[in-house]
This record gives sequence, structure tokens and C-alpha cells, in this order.
Amino acid sequence: MAQVDLISVSKIYTGNIVAVKSVTLHVNDKEFVVLVGPSGCGKSTTLRMVAGLEEVSSGEIRIDSKVVNHVAAKNRDIAMVFQNYALYPHMTVYQNLAFGLKLRGYPKKEIDRRVRDAAEILDIAGLLQRKPRALSGGQRQRVAVGRAIVRKPKVFLFDEPLSNLDAKLRVQMRTELSKLHIRLQATIIYVTHDQTEALTMGDRIVVMKDGVLQQEADPIEIYQNPINKFVGGFIGSPPMNFIEGHIQAENGKSFFVRDQMKLRLLEATHEKISAYEKKKVILGVRPENIYDRLFAQDASDDFTVKTQVEVVEPTGSEVYLYLKAGNSHFVARVPPNDTVKENQDLQVVFDMSRVHLFDADTEKSIL
Repeated sequence: MAQVDLISVSKIYTGNIVAVKSVTLHVNDKEFVVLVGPSGCGKSTTLRMVAGLEEVSSGEIRIDSKVVNHVAAKNRDIAMVFQNYALYPHMTVYQNLAFGLKLRGYPKKEIDRRVRDAAEILDIAGLLQRKPRALSGGQRQRVAVGRAIVRKPKVFLFDEPLSNLDAKLRVQMRTELSKLHIRLQATIIYVTHDQTEALTMGDRIVVMKDGVLQQEADPIEIYQNPINKFVGGFIGSPPMNFIEGHIQAENGKSFFVRDQMKLRLLEATHEKISAYEKKKVILGVRPENIYDRLFAQDASDDFTVKTQVEVVEPTGSEVYLYLKAGNSHFVARVPPNDTVKENQDLQVVFDMSRVHLFDADTEKSIL
């Protein structure tokens, strides 16, 4: 396997359209890195530049310390798995798996050994004589992955490989790809717009927006400590709640204030927020950090907000409450044994040790 380095890599199309702007990223040997972001954020373009399918406008791409900007895609020793599988419809599964090796002149015995090894790993050994039209979506995706495995490349590149699968199959394939990474000890760069895929699969997540790398960190860090409002809102389902208000100081204490909502901020944050007194800020809080006061009766009134329940959304293992407090709307995630009903008045408690504050102008994290 290999390490991959992007050094101030940019992609600018005709008409001065900037798809990727000065991205610097180091991917360790055997690491599973996920590029995640909304459609058009530049993640697939970044992957295609690593693959050699797009030219780099500026910057350098290195694979194992070798600059590959002008190395043809076929000579970069990478394998790419696409969203649409890209299987040859007239070939059997065996022939699809063997095709790339055959083009490279491998001996028949070696091709057969690699194809059957990959088929065993992916549990498609019984499908080798079928053609793609006789396969399910999940089976086709396994064949596409198998075609990459037989190559034994330095780097695996995945471009939204699960987006065409149904929800249940996506969950299954996520697990299979994670197992595959552990088994192969492969260097993988994986692109998705699905933040759940990113959180569950990646050793490290790279969040992109408008061609710019916003934050890179392990899943827990990026979930708990987003660097800006965009990352906080993009990572997590349901997304982080955002409430715009201002900081108010009273008797040596600091409060976040919005309409009738008044929440005391913890002392540990005072130094960082002192410059924001009377200025607009955005409070961010995840749904699981808002509790029905019935289950947190010892909570301080300073952390409590009176709300009205607009919608109750049960999901089986938990319930989402869509709440209204004045002009503010937010979501709380509560246990399934909570008996709250629509239009009910409800006191909820904010876990102030888990809230985030963002600058209203720059949207960068204050804390």
C-alpha cells in the first residue's frame, strides 16, 4: 500500500470556475479517509485528480512521495470503484474481474488465482459465470470492488459506490467495506455525500464545501468539535440545531439570550466569549443534548427552556420532538418511553457542557 499527499491542489475549469481550491491533505499508509460534503463541493473532482482522470491546475499530488501530476492514470497503480459499477454487460463476472489483469499481460494461472481469491473474499464465488444483468445491485457492487481487489493496487479510490443501493443494502455494504479494509490493510480514499457513511467507515473524515477543505479529524472529534457552523450542521442526523441570539452578562455570569430563552453559559467559556458581549452569536446544540425535564429534574432553571411541542416523530428506538420556543425552532432526541404529545407545553433542559457557539458573521466556532 502507499501514502498519498495533496499539496495545495487546485482545479480551475474554463471560465475561472474553481472546483477545488488549494487542498492540502496527507493520507497515511493503510488509512481509510472519507471525503464528505454536499453535491458540487469538489470531493469527486479531488478524487479524480488523484486517479489521474482530471488534470491538476496547480499544486502537487504524490503517491509514495513520487509526484504523479503528469503520470497517466494507468501507471499510477491505483484502482477506482465508481458509482455506476462500470461493468461490461457482455462479460461474465469472471471475465469482468479478469479483464484488467488480462490487459496487463498476467499469466492465466495468476489471473485465475487472483479472481478466485477476490471472489472468495467478497462472497461472489457462486456468481462467476453470471452476467451483470442477472445480478442484484449489491452483487454488482461487489463485482466492481472485486475488479479493484484483483489488481492489488497501492491505493483504492471509491467514488460514492453505495449511492445506487437501497437503504438496507447500503448499511450491509458499509460493514462489508469496513471489513475489507481491515482484511486488506489497504489505503482507501472514499468519497460520499452521506455523512452517516463517513462517520461509520472512516478512520478520518475530511469535510469539504465549495472546493475548500473545512475540517479533517477522526469521526468523534469532528462530530463533537466542529470547527464552524457548516461542519456542525452537515455532520449528524438530525443535524445540529442553530439558534441565533446574543451574549448578555449579569452578576459575573454570561447568558445566551434569544426572545424568552435565557441559558447560562458555563464559567469555562467566559474568557472566550467575553469579546462577544451584546454581539450576535449562533448557539449550536445537537438533538441528543436537549432533554425532557421530566428525565432531568435536578437540572438548573438556568439551563431550562419552556417550549411547545409541534411534531412528535417516533423512530422505534428513539423519538424526535420538534419544538418551538418563541421564534426559535429546534429538535430534541428523547427516549421512546417519553409520552409527550403534539401541542403540549414542555420544559426542556439544554446540556450546556455540550453546546457550541459560532460567530454570527464568520460562522467559525468561538469555543
